[in-house]
Amino acid sequence: MGLLVFHHMDINYDYYEHLNTTSHEDHRHEAFSLFSRVFLVCMYSFACILGVSGNALVLIIFIFYEKVKVLTDIFLVSLAIADLCFLCTLPFWAYSAAHEWIFYTLPCQIIRGLYTLNLYGSMLTLTCITIDRYFAIVRATKAHISQAKRIVWGKAVCILVWVISLAFALPQFLFSIQAEFDKKVCIANYSTRFLELFTEVTQMVLGFFFPMMVMVICYSIIVKTLFDAKGFRKHKSLKIIFAIVVMFIFTQTPFNLLKLIRAVYQSVILDERFDYALIITEAIAYFHSCLNPVLYFFIGVKFRKNLAKILKSIGCAKHQQITKQWQTTEDDGSKTCTATHNAEETRMYSL
Repeated sequence: MGLLVFHHMDINYDYYEHLNTTSHEDHRHEAFSLFSRVFLVCMYSFACILGVSGNALVLIIFIFYEKVKVLTDIFLVSLAIADLCFLCTLPFWAYSAAHEWIFYTLPCQIIRGLYTLNLYGSMLTLTCITIDRYFAIVRATKAHISQAKRIVWGKAVCILVWVISLAFALPQFLFSIQAEFDKKVCIANYSTRFLELFTEVTQMVLGFFFPMMVMVICYSIIVKTLFDAKGFRKHKSLKIIFAIVVMFIFTQTPFNLLKLIRAVYQSVILDERFDYALIITEAIAYFHSCLNPVLYFFIGVKFRKNLAKILKSIGCAKHQQITKQWQTTEDDGSKTCTATHNAEETRMYSL
């Protein structure tokens, strides 16, 4: 069938061996190769350009304008750094999808590991934000801790999150290799089938589905608490965090479910429809890393206000109408956020 173009970051060694043994189905494989090459290159390129610029802007606003004042800021900065690390690997995958993997084994290990590190780092960070919101809203009377202590705890928790995420990503750092079939590829090559299955299932259950269950339970209780509260407007304080969590779950769950199915039932690699589903859900999962800045812009009042300041400072905001409009919205939003005696605990701090 010639050169096969199929570049899942999480594809394994057995998959390519299977493709070599079934290389006579030329027409179907060539069609799939063309689709994957065009689709992945376009998605990787677009996500990289939009995501790097967006997350860099997020870091500038949080670090230089908001000064990372509160606990939520720390977690959101951590998310942006994780996304940036991953997005910087996409040019390598775009080139690999268009041609072949030419970067040798060490970059293969680093780049595959960074994706896994980003996935579980983001998931665990969102879980920490959810738990923090749970204690701030549901257990508000028991959660009175000074902002300074919250910052210290937040930094310690972030470090712990990345240590745990690194442990989850360790198999990708260790077992990824550059291999050559019809062309050079970057894949995972586990020493045994049991090790592969154990790694995949452990990563998915402990690093993805368990934290997702914690977030769903916490937000269910939070929503019930806010509906029962007299100051119903307090639900606006959770709008951004809730949107981030929902977006993460909806973009990551399909791909991770398919990965789990592939690990348990390897016979699905014979199904071409599964291949298409895997490649499309993979692209959606990777595209998530550039969506958070978009959510901040459309939902976050203070984020838009600080963006207006940046545009004005570099001479791009020639007219003041947009800035005034955003500031007016900010004033309205700040009035809403002060509707409760517990506003300091429940508001969506810097956004």
